[in-house]
Amino acid sequence: MEENDELALAALVRKPDSEATIAALQAEGVYDATRKVREHAEELVELPVTDPPSETDVLDVVEQVAPERRLSDLESHLREMGWTDEEIARAPGSWAVVGSVVLVTFGDEDAPEEERLDREEVGEALLALHGEADTVLAHEGVSGDHREPTVSVVAGAGDTETVHTEHGTRYALDFSEVMFSPGNKAERARMGETVESDERVFDMFAGIGYFTLPMARAGADVTAVERNPAAFRFLVENAMLNDVSERVSAFRSDCRDVEMDPRADRVVMGYYDAWEYLDAALAALKPGGVVHMHEATPEDLLWERPVSRLREAAADADREIEVLDRRKVKSHSEGVWHVVVDARVE
Repeated sequence: MEENDELALAALVRKPDSEATIAALQAEGVYDATRKVREHAEELVELPVTDPPSETDVLDVVEQVAPERRLSDLESHLREMGWTDEEIARAPGSWAVVGSVVLVTFGDEDAPEEERLDREEVGEALLALHGEADTVLAHEGVSGDHREPTVSVVAGAGDTETVHTEHGTRYALDFSEVMFSPGNKAERARMGETVESDERVFDMFAGIGYFTLPMARAGADVTAVERNPAAFRFLVENAMLNDVSERVSAFRSDCRDVEMDPRADRVVMGYYDAWEYLDAALAALKPGGVVHMHEATPEDLLWERPVSRLREAAADADREIEVLDRRKVKSHSEGVWHVVVDARVE
């Protein structure tokens, strides 16, 4: 059969559901990555499939008219735009699709103007590569006590708000107001798998619910504290979005000012300077409970620094710890790792 005569099927879904549906179609083994995702009316998209899905919920399955082949990578798209090998070599090597947004770090903010990449062309190429997305944002860092992000619109519709679905958990967020780290995906999933149903959890730096939501969805009762007003607003909204409001007690406050009574089975400290709050964490944790302390640690201080900080804080509180696990979450910066140490505190 000639290629033009092949039956090109596509699953119709609502745009906000496209990210989660693509993951489900890939898991089912029927997603066709060789063809482009494209719009179908204003609110729907066509997701190319090799066969009608039997396990994934879709609105309908249709035959695509004049299906378009999808270039496989960013390099192919840039080369099609006329980029040289030298320009392509300086293009971003990684990015993340978060809901309807492609988030990319260029890293050329300090470069002379003549050496900077054409961001709009990179953005258009990324949109062509990821048809389910409608906006490309440049991530330009975070700053301040509330870790507020700086982003700029590179291409597309320019909508900084989105809903991201990850392992069944839905995160509503606005990249212009709150941070979201795609690199913490595995750690978010792990926390949902670690808790037991009906555990009492104290999430000291809850943000928009990064760890709170998967743990609450797993059946834990979570006291979630966040002092950034924008992040707190999304935390409450996301608890409702995931139908776990009854399991999440949210406080807009400094975590030192929230008393856990009775004390928690588990304390989550998802903040690079969490060690400064270990006294409050241990005061909130019952004997035999588990603390998860995150830190940004230079390579040459692994694992001595985070473990010694935990031991010193426990000694100050006349308690003992048993280190259960220690892991690298992701690279933080050159020579520095985002790590987490799990410890039982007697």
